[in-house]
Order: sequence, then structure tokens, then C-alpha cells
Amino acid sequence: MTEQLRVLVVSHGHPALALGGAEIASHNLHRGLKSLPDVESVYLACVGQPYPRHGASALMSLWPTEDELLFHADDYNHFFLSNRDTEALQHDLVRFVRDARPHVIHFHHVLGLGMEALYAVREALPRSVVLLTFHEYLSICQNHGQMVKRSTGQLCREASPIACHGCFPEIPVSNFLKRERFVRGMLELADAFVSPSMFLAERYAQWGIDADKLSVIENGIAMGESASARELPPHNPRRNRFAYFGQLTPFKGVDVLIEAVSRVPQDVWGDDACLMIFGGNLERQPADFQERLKKLIDDAGRRVRFYGAYQNADMPRLIRSVDWVVMPSTWWENSPLVIQEALHHRRPVICSDIGGMAEKVRDGKDGLHFRAGSAQDLADRLAEVLSDPEAWDRLQASMRRPTSHIDCAREHVELYRRLLRQNYGDAAANRTTLLPKAG
Repeated sequence: MTEQLRVLVVSHGHPALALGGAEIASHNLHRGLKSLPDVESVYLACVGQPYPRHGASALMSLWPTEDELLFHADDYNHFFLSNRDTEALQHDLVRFVRDARPHVIHFHHVLGLGMEALYAVREALPRSVVLLTFHEYLSICQNHGQMVKRSTGQLCREASPIACHGCFPEIPVSNFLKRERFVRGMLELADAFVSPSMFLAERYAQWGIDADKLSVIENGIAMGESASARELPPHNPRRNRFAYFGQLTPFKGVDVLIEAVSRVPQDVWGDDACLMIFGGNLERQPADFQERLKKLIDDAGRRVRFYGAYQNADMPRLIRSVDWVVMPSTWWENSPLVIQEALHHRRPVICSDIGGMAEKVRDGKDGLHFRAGSAQDLADRLAEVLSDPEAWDRLQASMRRPTSHIDCAREHVELYRRLLRQNYGDAAANRTTLLPKAG
């Protein structure tokens, strides 16, 4: 008889406090695991400033949930992905995992917690299975894990200490070499790695991660009610509402999108087509990018409408007024939540033809591809769908369904049990008595 499988899901942030795709993906996995029989899941999320530490312990409760906790960390070195507060890791994290005795410890990022967290839990529970999900290329790339050349914005296809020094000339090559050795050494402590896209998995394998330790499992989303299609006015029954959802950063390509909108001929665009932008944080971006975006917006005039930042819970309501979702990112991406939401709500996606975007959106079936970074090619795709009255219905009919958070959890449990069998035999995958003991 299979006994309870205890899983600890560790995230670099809680979606209630830091709304990002990786945070939502990790929390959805926790929720999916809890819904399965014979599985217990606890969620531990890192938190730092501006949220204060509650007391002597780095551990903090997240009221009113008993199976979701916070771990306060604010002495993090972003370059080395390192937590300098190793005392908190040894005293609080180690004590917590020894008390919880999870059979599986699944990290979604080590941001804030640091690579040292892998060492701490491996040392504390040597017989537990330790996994890490990659959400971008942060272990490889110092430039926000984007694999984009810092000076030119060109895509980077291979990292090395010398190449990385070219992006960051103020950092010595020797430091990049130290970073790579440190990160690789810590990653070797994990039993397995999960990638939500084949593209990202292949990149990590090329970098040196053992391909046999990599599994591709798509992130799952919580399936609510799908938003109905926008009701078209009888005087203009065109699917001419395009939307961008996401942060207004240089990597997301919103500047490419606005320029593309301006390039569509007026006789094709018409008077009532529009680009609806849902996003924020422009004020936190580099000054030159802010200036470029503001000029593009002025040039686009009435074709572009800004609606500000949004919460993920707002998506079903917002997308009701949308026909097309556009994802113009200029970096590789991995498994964007926006694409999964668009698939769920049956909105065809127009996206860049690279990385996880091209993998998740099948050209001509789930949406259309355009050449990444090319405003003209994107303008051509926009004009194409505006000129084809049947394009939207044709694509919507062939769109696939996204992975639910429950199906995602089932795939993860299969992987967990397979790793337990590989490490400790069939009995260990089914009996908690052969797995880690307290203390």
C-alpha cells in the first residue's frame, strides 16, 4: 500500500507578495499536489525587504494557511546566486526540513535563498530527493538570466567567462570563472532538474547539465471558467483587438510591438482597431528605454491604449475584450504564463519565433509566428489577420488546451517516485518508513 508522499515545494517568492510566472507556477504545483491522494505538500517561499523579519527566526507563517510558510532572507549576492546568511540556513531552514521530513524537496529557483540552500537540505536529509526547476538561464547568464547580449540586445547562444566579461567589462573574467564553478558545484547536489520547455532543457544540457537528470514537464495553470469570445458589433465584425500582457521591460519587446502597430497601413488597420497594453513597471526601466517607448507611443497615437498593471486574477475579465494576444519578447522565454492563459481562454497568440514561445505556440495552429525583434514582420502578421476574416475562427478551432495544475502535479509525482526508486529501490518509493527520519 502506498503511504503519504511528503513534498516540500520551495519558491523564491510567494504569489501573494511577488506576482511572477515562476511564483505562480510553483504555487500551482503545490495546490495540485495537495489535490492528489497520498500526497502531502508544504510550500516555503522566500521573502525579503520591504517585508520585515518577524523575530529571531527567519521562518514566518503566512496566515491563514498552515501549509504555506515564508523564509526571510535579505543578504543575497545576485552575482554568485549566494546567500551570505548561512547561519539562518543552518539554524532555521535545516531545523525546519528535519522536522518536516519531506521525501522530496523541490526548489523553484534559489533566488534569495542562495545556492547554499541546496547544500543545506542535502546535508540535513541525505536520503531525500532534491530537485530544481529552471525557469530561465540564471545559472548560466548574469544578465538577468535572459541570454541576451547586454550592449547590443542580440541573442546569446553560448556563455563562457570570457563572453560574459564582454557583457560586463567591469567584472573580471576570474569572477565569472568563480561564479561558474560555484554554481555548477552546487547544482551537482541535486538529483534531478525540471524544465517547462524542451528548448530550455537543451540549453542547460549544452551548458553541461547531465541530460539524464533533466525532465521536461510543462507548468500547470489553475483552470477556471474560460472567457467567452468578444461579442462583435454588427457594423464592424472584425477581430481587431490585440493585447499585450506583461511587464514593460526591454526584454519583453513591447517597443517592437508598438512600432509594428504604427507600421500597419491605415486602410488595413481601420479606425477602431487597437492595441491594448496591460502592464506596468516602466518607471523602473533604463531611462533610454523609457524615452524610446514614450516616443513610440506618441507616434502610434490612438492605435495604442494603456490600461496599467494587472493581477493574474484579473485575466479572465480583461481578456473578454481581447481577440488576439501578442507576445513579442526578444529573449528566448521558457514557458510564459501569458501563453497558457491565452490557450485556456481560446485567444490565438502572435509571438516571436524563438525559444519556448515558438515551442508552445504552433505556427498556424495556436497562432502565428513572426521574426523575433522585427517590427516589420510583426506588422505583416497583424495586417494578415486583419485582412483575413476567417483567420481567428480557423486558429481558435485548432488551438490545443494548456496543462492543468493537477495534471502537472501528477507528472511530478511520477518523477518523484521514479527518482526514489532509482536512488533507494521500489520500497522507498512507496513506504515512508524507509525514507528520512527526524533528527
